[in-house]
Formats: sequence, C-alpha cells, structure tokens
Amino acid sequence: MLKFRLISLLILILIGAILLSACGAAEADLTPTVTVNPDEIRTQAVSTFAAGLTATAFAAPTNTATLTPAPSFTPLPTSTGGVAFGVTAPAATASCYGLSFVSDVTIPDNTPVNSGQTFTKTWKVKNAGSCAWDAGFKFGFTGGEQMGGTTFTLPSSVAAGAVTDISVPMTAPSKTGTLRGNWRMSTASGQYFGDEVYVQVVVGGGGATPTNTGAAVTAAATTAAPATATPTATNTP
Repeated sequence: MLKFRLISLLILILIGAILLSACGAAEADLTPTVTVNPDEIRTQAVSTFAAGLTATAFAAPTNTATLTPAPSFTPLPTSTGGVAFGVTAPAATASCYGLSFVSDVTIPDNTPVNSGQTFTKTWKVKNAGSCAWDAGFKFGFTGGEQMGGTTFTLPSSVAAGAVTDISVPMTAPSKTGTLRGNWRMSTASGQYFGDEVYVQVVVGGGGATPTNTGAAVTAAATTAAPATATPTATNTP
C-alpha cells in the first residue's frame, strides 16, 4: 500500500513537472522580442502631429462673411460770419454797386392827374458805386401802386460816377387820392442796391394837367408814351 502511494506521488510529481515545463515553454514562445528604433518613433510622432493639424484645419469653420465698410462721417457745418447754425445766410449784396437819387425830371411829388391818364415818370439818378452798371441791370417796381409801369432794363452800361435819366411810362389808376409807387435798381441776377426812388401823384384833381421840373412833357409823352425809355447818361465833371 505504501509502495502504491509512493508510485502515485511520483507520477503526480512527474505530471506536475511536465506541466510546468510546458507552461514555461508556452510563455517563452508567446512573449515576442520587441526591438525599439528611436528614429521610427520620431517619424511616427511627427506624422501623427501633422495628421492632427490637417484634420483640425478641415474641421475649422470657413469665414464667409462679407465685410461692409463703415459709412463715411460727414462733418457738421460750422457757423461762420455770425450766422446762426441751421439758418441760411442771406444772399451777398452787390457791395460795389450804388445808386443815389438826384432829382425828379418829370412828375414831381403830388402832381395831380386824372384817372386813366398816361404819363411818363423820369428820375435823374447817379451811379454812386465803384462799379459800372452793366447792360441788363433792371430798374423795377418794389411796392405801393405800380400804375401800369413795367421793369426797365438798361440797354447799355453806366459808368461809376455817371448821372443818367431813367423813364418809365405809367397810367393813373381808377382809384382816387394820393398814390405812391416805389422803384429800385438791381443787378441782372436780382440783387437790389442803392436808393429806392418813388413816384407820387394825386388822382382826381379836377382835370389838372401834370407838371414837371427840368424837362417839358410833350403831348406824345402824356398821351402815347413809348413802351420803354432810353436813359441819357452824362458824366459829372
């Protein structure tokens, strides 16, 4: 019996040894030998990093927005010459032009006339400015009773310092009483300058005939006055 047990023990030891040797050989065969190359590791690392950058670039959103330029800034107007902000400055006056009244050539103030009577009013005026009056300047009605008078346009220039006569045909209105009409010279563009002169008559004076000073009134002037009158210019000494 003891002998059988010993034999069994030996068999078990032998089997264990065989099993242990078999396991050792299997582990040795299953464990590969790894040879590490530093150059290959660096190459793989660089490739991996480059691939990561490429993937990031493709994944990043593309900016397709259109840039709109900012609107330009227009500076606010500044006030100059004492003109309040936002208020339009008045048109410049013709500073070198001037006119001064000299005398009434015909139809002095308060001349009696009949209703509907025609007459020619003539003023003697002086170019009191430093610039000549150009042909095309206008002598026009500015207020009061116009009495049928129309704007007179200078046919030729009048030198600075010259004296000239300006005549306008008129017709007494149907209303009665003392009537006055104001007239003034302006440039061709409409800039008024100089003295404002006037004609003043008394309508309904009982058939009185208009009088004048400085020149005689002809029948043609009182009954069929011309549509326009030509001024006579004389130079002062």
